[in-house]
Amino acid sequence: MASPLSFETPDPENIRIITTLGHVDHGKTTLMDVLLAANNIISPRMAGKLRYLDSREDEIERGITMESSCRVIEVSSHGAHDPGNSQATYIINMIDTPGHVDFSTEVSTASRLCDGALILVDVVEGVCTQTVSVLQQAWRDSLRPVLVINKLDRLIVELKLSPVEAYHHLSRLIEQVNAVMGGFFASARMEDDLRWREEREKRLATKKDQYADEGEATANDADTFKEKDDEDIYFAPERGNVVFASAVDGWGFRVGKFAQLYSAKLGLKEANLRRVLWGDFYLDPKTKRVISYKHLKGRTLKPLFVQFVLDNIWAVYDAVVLNPNTEKIAKIVSTLNLKVSPRDLKTKDNRQLVSLLCSQWLPLSTCIIQAVIDIVPSPPAAQAFRLPRMLYPDSFEQGIAPKNRLEQDLFTSNSGPDANVVAYVSKMIAVPRKELPENKSRSLTADEMRSRGREARRERFSGEDTNDPLPTLRGTMEALEIQEKADDEVILGFARLYSGSITAGTEVYCVLPKYNASLPPEHPSNAHNLVTAEVEGLYIMMGRELHPVKTIQAGHTFAIRGLGGKVWRNATLCAPACTGIPQGSDVNHNQACFINLGGANRMTPPIVRVALEPVIPADMPKLVAGLALLAQADPCVETFQQQTGEHVILTAGELHLERCLKDLRERFARVEIQASKPIVPFRETAVKAADMPPPKTPNATRGTMKGASSQNLVSFTIRAAPLPDAIHQFILQNLAVLRVLLQERRAADGDTLGGIVNPGEVERTGMQDDIFYSPSVRPEQFWDVLRDKCKEAGGEWSGIADRIWAFGPHGAGGCILIDARKDGFPLSLRHRSLRERSVNPYDEGGGCDGQYDLSGHIETGFQLATFQGPLCAEPMDGLAYFVENVEIDSQAIQKEIVQNRLTQVTGSVISGVRDACRSGLLDWSPRLKLAMYSCDIQASTDVLGKVYGVIARRRGRIVGEEMKEGTTFFTVSALLPVVESFGFADDIRKRTSGAASPQLIFSGYELLDQDPFWVPTTEEELEDLGEKADRSNLAKEYMDAVRERKGMFVDRKIVQFAEKQRTLKR
Repeated sequence: MASPLSFETPDPENIRIITTLGHVDHGKTTLMDVLLAANNIISPRMAGKLRYLDSREDEIERGITMESSCRVIEVSSHGAHDPGNSQATYIINMIDTPGHVDFSTEVSTASRLCDGALILVDVVEGVCTQTVSVLQQAWRDSLRPVLVINKLDRLIVELKLSPVEAYHHLSRLIEQVNAVMGGFFASARMEDDLRWREEREKRLATKKDQYADEGEATANDADTFKEKDDEDIYFAPERGNVVFASAVDGWGFRVGKFAQLYSAKLGLKEANLRRVLWGDFYLDPKTKRVISYKHLKGRTLKPLFVQFVLDNIWAVYDAVVLNPNTEKIAKIVSTLNLKVSPRDLKTKDNRQLVSLLCSQWLPLSTCIIQAVIDIVPSPPAAQAFRLPRMLYPDSFEQGIAPKNRLEQDLFTSNSGPDANVVAYVSKMIAVPRKELPENKSRSLTADEMRSRGREARRERFSGEDTNDPLPTLRGTMEALEIQEKADDEVILGFARLYSGSITAGTEVYCVLPKYNASLPPEHPSNAHNLVTAEVEGLYIMMGRELHPVKTIQAGHTFAIRGLGGKVWRNATLCAPACTGIPQGSDVNHNQACFINLGGANRMTPPIVRVALEPVIPADMPKLVAGLALLAQADPCVETFQQQTGEHVILTAGELHLERCLKDLRERFARVEIQASKPIVPFRETAVKAADMPPPKTPNATRGTMKGASSQNLVSFTIRAAPLPDAIHQFILQNLAVLRVLLQERRAADGDTLGGIVNPGEVERTGMQDDIFYSPSVRPEQFWDVLRDKCKEAGGEWSGIADRIWAFGPHGAGGCILIDARKDGFPLSLRHRSLRERSVNPYDEGGGCDGQYDLSGHIETGFQLATFQGPLCAEPMDGLAYFVENVEIDSQAIQKEIVQNRLTQVTGSVISGVRDACRSGLLDWSPRLKLAMYSCDIQASTDVLGKVYGVIARRRGRIVGEEMKEGTTFFTVSALLPVVESFGFADDIRKRTSGAASPQLIFSGYELLDQDPFWVPTTEEELEDLGEKADRSNLAKEYMDAVRERKGMFVDRKIVQFAEKQRTLKR
């Protein structure tokens, strides 16, 4: 670098924190290379080829980013509001993020720390799936975005568009991005309007007591909804928040650059020309005045952007790349006053020459840095509007005043010595101990080398016995211990300091995501979520290296050592002052500095599951320790041990799984590992089909099952029925809300372990492999809306909302247990969750005789059945179970109690209910639900047929195709079963010779409309398929594969065609 970094910058206004966001292969890391080359960190000739921030070996091999990397650079530039000659020094914290959907959690953890984002869009591929996702992430985190339209050279070299065609193509692309942003604004506007109406209704309800009636209260309520201005959210080149670039060739510009060049020639003010240089404005050749499209009067004039910008760029590429002409090149060099050596002018590499010319004429690094300084706010300005939204996400007010000194420090990014220290750790990273700066070997100076030589000569002539092997052996053992220790992984926290200053050696509080600030610190639910840690080291992230520092001021990103074993994935670090926690101070005394900034939201749920075991069984402890390290270092991976004892790892996709296994083998566990075939989740359900066998229970409604405990002491009747689609979809959409209600009820009942609910952590309490829906209702509205949905379904469903006993599996799922008994007060989960404790004989005494409570055991049997269904022990979904009758023999149970055998009765009740629920599903037409990927593929017309062939072979289906206007590319949308997806990306790349690459995103479960037990019975089916059913039953194949993996009985014929067998001759 040109100068050493001064991280304790005196002016926080000169700090910027940005991240690069975009679809995979849209040029994020190449753009970072250009910025690093401008800072003299890498050679300008290697920019785009070196990929400096891709430090992993597999990142370099595959050519994609897998882990976010941070780098801090120092630049000198004109200020955002000081266009004069004075220059200021700016420190820019840059975070490069992956674009592949498997690593989208890296994007969410990085964006929480930033104030602005460079949104990169490939000008040919346009708005892709991940582009929408990262725009939504930037919107959710209130980042100030800058749109970078990259790869403009492809319009010239590949598509060979004319400048006018390219202008219309760029206009459509900006409109597409703005349409996405407008959709986000519209949804946020509706949510804010709903919140405002709810607040207004509450205010009016409180005012009714003061005024005579509701009309008078409404008349005296002067508050009106304040409309938010949507002008600032859109991208417009004239505002300076759009950059046109070609990162691989090193050039880029904003319209302000050309307005500056042409303002003197045209005799216009620079600000006025900047406003008309983009859009339907033209230059009248006669009057030399700028006119709009209304005054064209039939003339075919070129827009100003085409005439003054694109024509010139097209001319450079035409003279250098398309139709090489040395005379034109020499004229361009002299006209633009560029410094190019004669040797470079004679080069045969045309792309290198055009990069050399354009990077001097329109330097991309200068353009990006100036755009960041102008558009992205400094930490004090950004935190004034970002922090209130983080702390009060449900508030619809635009400006929230600080309520205490802590919020005052946060909103202003106060870095004074008395300011509260607040830092947010967004993720943990693992670094080899030998790569820490203090452990790296440094080159010796001449004086140190001479002193070592003198010591060696002194030892040689000291007369010691050189034949004694013990000192040598001892030294070798110490060296081996040091080497083994150096190979360890050290856990660092990647964080941003929001206020105060943090110093190495001080102590801070770690506020974990489940900490509830409304309760005192010593509350049982907060005891495990508040720990202290010593700051062992502070580092500035410098790409592949770490730069140690003593102190960090507010407004910087940094890495912190000392959180290992105390912080799992994210936390908020707090201290009352820059000196840390005072010695001997009480937790309650420092409570004013505690704040919980919450956890990072996961964009995609992990879906690919494999079981792991070491090749050598003795290495199992190393594998367990390695899995714990991996789960902490990777924010998207989940590791757990199943009931069978298997150690299972859950990853976001196939590529993510490969990276995790590589890290386990080479870094974290360092043992040989065997991985099972991917374990794909299914769901079991039942439907009403046309040709079902008669009900199993005669003279009863279909799905009715009667069961009993041992010795028939308890008998019951349970009826299964498929849930109506409206109720089922509502429950799935609001599972997160249901879990919040259940955990709040547990906390109110005194269950401190279930205790405090953090919305960001809700998904950790649910079942694995669930898709995360955004809830459609608030917790307080859940039961009312559910009752309305039940009334819409009609029939027997109209009154079940107050009779729902439980949801399953795991207490919150797509199945419900309904208390349909005619006598007594029904067991209602709604009444329990709303704390409506009326006289209920089932609450205290349980069964019909008010003495023996078996409701818990019946619910346990239901939960067990819905967790492991009858087909292949996978969770059930979309079924309702009506408990119609429970009869208890009180006298016989009393005898069992006397003989201490009640546990046998309750155990048999649980197993009886479980078997009855499973049999109830089989009484209908059973079905499997497949986990599905939504697949987006961009392919040219010549490989489109091969893409369709690969999708069809893997039992996927095309749901849409759209041709990118102005290009030969199609965007194909398909649905693909997860069970058929392994190897899909490699297969499609091989078939298309690398011309197409898919993006797979988990999209939920879809019904496979095929009965796994179906056999041909009618004459037509027997005639078509034969008695052996030669056509394979796909549902049965999937079911048998899962049963075989789980060690369950598989009904498979060993001899398929006995008449075709023959004995071979010897």
